[in-house]
Amino acid sequence: MSHENEFTITSEPREDRGALDLTFLIEEHKREIWEYKKKEADWIKTDNILQGSKKIIDELSTKLIGLARRIQELEYDNATYKKEIEKMLAEKIK
Repeated sequence: MSHENEFTITSEPREDRGALDLTFLIEEHKREIWEYKKKEADWIKTDNILQGSKKIIDELSTKLIGLARRIQELEYDNATYKKEIEKMLAEKIK
């Protein structure tokens, strides 16, 4: 015997509410949050690479400046020694 007010309970919603369904909205937001977290992780990774590259560039620039200064000192020393050697050779020839 069936009663007209009777209905069966199922785990599926009786009507599809589409985009207004709360569970749909929650899942959609979870997906969006996950995408933003992945983008944030990429940005952090890129920033870490950038900061590391900046540090390397600073260190290499400092070394390059030091080496350029040392080259100038050596060129000056070479010129001085060359003059001294020429002077000594000139005195030896006399």
